[in-house]
Formats: sequence, C-alpha cells, structure tokens
Amino acid sequence: MIKYLALLRGINVSGHNMIKMDALKKMLENMGFQNVETYIQSGNVFLESEEENAAGIGFKIKQEISKVFGYDVPVIMVSKTDLELCFKNNPYLKEKVCDIKKLYVAFISKELTAAAINDLKISNFKPDEAAIDSNRIYIKYAIGAGKTNLDQKYIEKKINVVATIRNWNTVTNLLEMYNI
Repeated sequence: MIKYLALLRGINVSGHNMIKMDALKKMLENMGFQNVETYIQSGNVFLESEEENAAGIGFKIKQEISKVFGYDVPVIMVSKTDLELCFKNNPYLKEKVCDIKKLYVAFISKELTAAAINDLKISNFKPDEAAIDSNRIYIKYAIGAGKTNLDQKYIEKKINVVATIRNWNTVTNLLEMYNI
C-alpha cells in the first residue's frame, strides 16, 4: 500500500463547500481507500491505496466529491518527498529572523515553467515575497494572508494552474503525520 496526501482546495472556507470530515472519510473508504485520516477541516486527507498513479487518484476523488456532495473541488496530490522538499528548499527558513506565522506554501498542479514564473509578476506584491520551486510557491506575507492579493485565485488565474495554499504550521504537521 502507498500512503498519499490529498489536498482539497476550497472546502469549508467561509461557509462555502461545506463537507464534514466524517462524511468525507466515509466517502473515501467507500471508494476502497484504506487508513483514511483527515487533518483539520480545510481538506487535508491521508489515505492508502495500491494504485500507483497519484494524479489518477486525485481525479477520482474530485469526481466522487462532485457526485456525492455536488461541489467542484480540485484535488492536488502531495507526496512525502514534496513535503520534505518544502523544508529543504524554502528560502525563508534560512533567514536569521523568520516569522513562521507569515509563511505559506502554494501547492501547484503542475511544474512551473520559466514563462509562468515571469507571468506571476511577484514583484508587484511588495512587501509580500514569494519564491518558486518546481510545483511549489513559498510565500512570505508582510502582514498576513488575509491582507494580500497574492492568493490562490491570483495564482490560478495568472498562470492557468490549480493551486491550494497551506500555512507553514499545517505543512509541518502534515509532514509529521506522513511519518507516522
């Protein structure tokens, strides 16, 4: 069995796309996944499967959520290696003073090209900062995630991808859970 992490974008946010974690867990178990475990209400789900195609699993979960709950919820599959690379490659962790509460990671549905990186125009969002690493964007907000335009909607629209953002505390906890 292979352990996967599915990040669901846009559930249980400001009263939209409400899905109870118990119902989500039951749906996934009914799909044949094993050892299903959710973390907080924002759509972080660990599951195990014999299937080796992570993207295929994400697509099946998206289809089933639409069928069962009636929501169009993009799903990004994240490997343990992806999470480990977040810690290794996040340039903001190397700073002498790092406010973890202002660090976020945008997980992207595909690897970013040089053209996409230029299209983001990150310099337009000063004093917010961002660094791109393959299919992740590390974000350091100057004030906070709620006070910026450098958000998931902007990223998706500007470079035509699916993105979901998690705060650094969540990323840390998810990696710990992968190791259990």
